[in-house]
Amino acid sequence: MDADGEPAPGPVADYRPGDFLLAGPHTTVTATGTAAVVAESDPDELAARVTKYLVDTRAPLAVGALPFDPAAAAHIVVPTSVHRTGSVHPFQWDGPRWTPRPPSVTALPSPDGYRRAVAAAVSALRADDELRKVVLARTLHLAFDESVRIDRLLGRLAETNPLGYTYAVPLPDGSTLVGASPELLLSRRGPQVTLNPLAGSLPRGADEATDRANAAALLASRKDQGEHRVVVEAVVEGLRPFCRALSVPAEPSLVSTATMWHLSTVITGTVNDPDVSSLRLAAALHPTPAVCGTPTAAARAAIGELEPFERGFYSGLVGWCTAEGDGEWVVAIRSAEVSGNGMRLFSGAGIMPDSDPAAELAETDAKFGTLLRALGV
Repeated sequence: MDADGEPAPGPVADYRPGDFLLAGPHTTVTATGTAAVVAESDPDELAARVTKYLVDTRAPLAVGALPFDPAAAAHIVVPTSVHRTGSVHPFQWDGPRWTPRPPSVTALPSPDGYRRAVAAAVSALRADDELRKVVLARTLHLAFDESVRIDRLLGRLAETNPLGYTYAVPLPDGSTLVGASPELLLSRRGPQVTLNPLAGSLPRGADEATDRANAAALLASRKDQGEHRVVVEAVVEGLRPFCRALSVPAEPSLVSTATMWHLSTVITGTVNDPDVSSLRLAAALHPTPAVCGTPTAAARAAIGELEPFERGFYSGLVGWCTAEGDGEWVVAIRSAEVSGNGMRLFSGAGIMPDSDPAAELAETDAKFGTLLRALGV
């Protein structure tokens, strides 16, 4: 705290509306201003244009987001000012809490509607041998009687998610995508790449015994192990043309957030071409079955039929890259779009042939908890 009782200067405490922030376990990047914007859907053209601009201007890095739909344009910004540091953790938010009056809440779809959508997806999966997984999401729209204090929300998210990636990304429509993702899609440091796909989840328990039981149940779950295997296989196949010496553990491990247990696999490799950027690699892998399903085209078609909203940048990617190709890209989950006094929260679950609609609804409820707990709602 400083002499005036305000939070000490730092990447999270100094956040201002319109800034970019990605605070992870190892690296924190903040950026302000806009020197250029690259809006492109073709992954090769996107990466080439961003790299050329960084080389020509000697800007330190570019930041931004890719939408869920690969056919939609990315939003990559070359900022006027960049600050890159190590991890902010352990982090404690010493600033004032945002304590608004309880908001009005609108669910889309309704809980019953989501259960029906899951049941429809299960029927489609059982009827089609080629369709292996579909990820279905739902939303909550919160309407407050005052503007959402993104700065204070980010402080609470960083405090309560020390192993995740707290982020705020300005979007083309003037809204801001905020969240605390547990999932690293890809990072590149020199020739080395690291990926950490997550798939297969159960809520944390309310007490220690229940929590341990849920963790053990997740490791033993045939449904969740199958869901995880689908994601790992897809990520490896997507990465193989770009990398050699891939290292893939035989079995997943457990990782946890404040609200969820996840199955996790850390994959490492070495790029074949030193000129391929982290942005190009990330675009090649997106969307993975962790946020879409598999096969991609069939899963996206099912999502289009069963989800009554457009995802936009939810379940897309947020991150940064340098001219040399280094960078970090995380999956934009546990997120919300913030605009004025409104927040649209997103939460999804991977649907498999043996999924239970009530259990999938409970999983999405638990995932909403990341933001709702930070809000104190």
